[in-house]
Amino acid sequence: MDKDFGELIEYLDKKFNKLEEDIKNLQTGQFKLETGQGNMQSDIKDLQTGQGNMQSDIKDLQTGQSKLQIAVLDNSSKIDSIEEKMATKVEVNKLIDAVDAYMKQGEDYRQEVVMLGNQVNRHEKWIQKIAEKLDFKLDY
Repeated sequence: MDKDFGELIEYLDKKFNKLEEDIKNLQTGQFKLETGQGNMQSDIKDLQTGQGNMQSDIKDLQTGQSKLQIAVLDNSSKIDSIEEKMATKVEVNKLIDAVDAYMKQGEDYRQEVVMLGNQVNRHEKWIQKIAEKLDFKLDY
């Protein structure tokens, strides 16, 4: 496709150069009408052929565009699927709140265990003092 455009551009460039030359010849009176007519007819044929090539290129571009639209739609459905599976900000915040609540329960439980341990130590000391006063020997 690029090659076709390149050839067409070269061809048109040559024709425009020839046209400039013909205009100069016309201005100086050295232009031959017959040659010009023959060249115009071949130019028209060449342009018609180029137009056919351009129409073919346009069809190719439209086909490519259709394929691209299909690919975009396919990617769009994949993105929709990912969005459905993906957690929203609200859902993530709910999970974070649940984890925070669980951590607080764990911290409360740990503090309660420490307090109970201290209470048991106090009770053991009291029991030892009571046992000493009663001359009673405790076996551990």
